[in-house]
Amino acid sequence: MLKIGDIEMKNQVVLAPMAGVCNPAFRLIAKEFGTGLVCAEMVSGKAIVHGNQRTREMLFVDEREKPLSLQIFGGDRDSLVEAAKVVDQQTNADIIDINMGCPAPKVTKIDAGARWLLDPQKIYEMVSAVVDAVDKPVTVKMRTGWDSDHIYAVENAQAVERAGGQAVSLHGRTREQLYTGHADWSIIKQVKESVSIPVIGNGDVVTPEDARRMLDETGCDGVMIGRGALGNPWMLYRTIEYLKSGELLPEPAAEEKIRIAILHMDRLIALRGEFVAVREMRKHLAWYLKGLKGSARIKDEIMEGTKRDEMVGILEDFVANLNQRAEMEAEEIGVEAVAQ
Repeated sequence: MLKIGDIEMKNQVVLAPMAGVCNPAFRLIAKEFGTGLVCAEMVSGKAIVHGNQRTREMLFVDEREKPLSLQIFGGDRDSLVEAAKVVDQQTNADIIDINMGCPAPKVTKIDAGARWLLDPQKIYEMVSAVVDAVDKPVTVKMRTGWDSDHIYAVENAQAVERAGGQAVSLHGRTREQLYTGHADWSIIKQVKESVSIPVIGNGDVVTPEDARRMLDETGCDGVMIGRGALGNPWMLYRTIEYLKSGELLPEPAAEEKIRIAILHMDRLIALRGEFVAVREMRKHLAWYLKGLKGSARIKDEIMEGTKRDEMVGILEDFVANLNQRAEMEAEEIGVEAVAQ
């Protein structure tokens, strides 16, 4: 099993810290689907230090989510250390994760996120400063490199380990690639072979079979799932079961998808209020509907919805119509069979 410091997970599956996605509403669903470790979306170290109310809300951890990793980012050592102390002493997160993989220009231009990938020495200095200041295990999420000409993944991971970091999560893409092209799992393998701390592989894991293959090909200790879980927490559950028993469980029925989508929305409303939550849920509902027959026709309605009950009505009508069409098709098949 995956173990980070003295925190032991019940399996090797980790939910990636996706911005705008991994709030407590979705994290709790991921945990209920069996995920070994859930990661909160990244929070600015300076915003934590300045006591921004919205930022402090992002530090909330439901006890049911644990074990949980809370991710911080920043380019200034003093504020990053102070933010880590807040997470260490004032939250019930289990792990403090430092982001050094975010490719967004607004992050890299402040010498944070993926900008660190160019300087193993800075990584060592920043991570060691945080490790010295906190009691909770410190981990790092990073990419393979800044671009194809600057891939220092091995040196960077070794710097994390020397600094006292307890694990590294590695996305097999460079900052330049963003989310395009293919993740290079061979670099994850190189990093795993170069350090003794746990390595969690990330990138292009969209099926349970992908997760098995990543573990086998790279030797990594855990598998981090990000975009593959958007609107699809069953991917997490199915992966856990597949890694455990080799059994590939079926995809969920439409009713089950809509039931969880509504649960997700209701939890988000409890956190943010209806006005904000319903608007935020539009993208999530589009993800939940993805792949369901006929869902394209209600996407426009979903994208304009502003009320909880309105959204529920659209979703429940969609499922009812879907079931009605399925029954009619089954009857037609039955009639044809009798005629033959």
